[in-house]
Amino acid sequence: MPVVKPRVGPRPATILGAALLALLAIVPAAVRAADPSKGELRSQTAFRVCADPDNLPFSNEKGEGFENKIAELFAAALGLPVTYAWHPQTLGFVRNTLGAQLCDVIMAVTSAHELVQNTRFYYRSTYVLLYRAADRGTFDSLDSPMVATARIGVVANTPPSVLLERRGLMPNVQSYSLIVDTRVEHPARQAVEDLAAGRIDMALLWGPIAAYWAKRSPVPLEWVPLRSDPGVATPMDYRISFGIRYGETEWLDTLNRLIREKQKDIDRILAEYGVPLLDNRGRLVNPPPWLQQAAARGG
Repeated sequence: MPVVKPRVGPRPATILGAALLALLAIVPAAVRAADPSKGELRSQTAFRVCADPDNLPFSNEKGEGFENKIAELFAAALGLPVTYAWHPQTLGFVRNTLGAQLCDVIMAVTSAHELVQNTRFYYRSTYVLLYRAADRGTFDSLDSPMVATARIGVVANTPPSVLLERRGLMPNVQSYSLIVDTRVEHPARQAVEDLAAGRIDMALLWGPIAAYWAKRSPVPLEWVPLRSDPGVATPMDYRISFGIRYGETEWLDTLNRLIREKQKDIDRILAEYGVPLLDNRGRLVNPPPWLQQAAARGG
């Protein structure tokens, strides 16, 4: 998930992590800027993906994530099998996968990130405010008069923390770890479970994670997109692309061509997983029923 540099405390990572790749900031320079003289290092016999083995809705070893499905889509277009270099998306992920030349593409990084070569973006999503459906009108907005009493879950150093700090809400925060070993911890999913159980009142999470697990919650949950406050430079929405090694221009051209050709299929896969998708103007293209109802009422 996209993360930000806090005003105080240790310097965090600065790229999508698992659920959305907080790890690339630790990649050594040799990995970040592959020697162009080595030419194309990618495999010609397989579509080799760097992925987390237990990180739904993005990927897992059973192939159940939407990044698995998009990888299969691209591999089929190239007439190649999909293979994986599995590694938890924690410290050492890029170094031990893409940097070690065990795979050729990371399926999700924030666009324009400098530590890997980015393809064109293939979706744009947003952080959301997740709340219990029964609390609509109470805990469904940071502008609610009840927010001062709310217990608010947020993954540490992610963009929503900027909004909470600016609004003086940090004392209300239940913080969840950002950099974890996904073999044993799933902080954003835990936040969703805590919300459903009543241990917190709202959760500010990366939309693809929040929407996926909210749909599977035994307690009805709803979400609304987060917007930056006036004067806040930190965005709440991000364009997502693939990440590859620098210097592999043919591979970059191939992936960019496939993104253009397969965009409708990519959009269909993302919609099946409930990923909140934004258009070029930052508007939701697939609003859930409760937001459609509010729009119809003029809300």
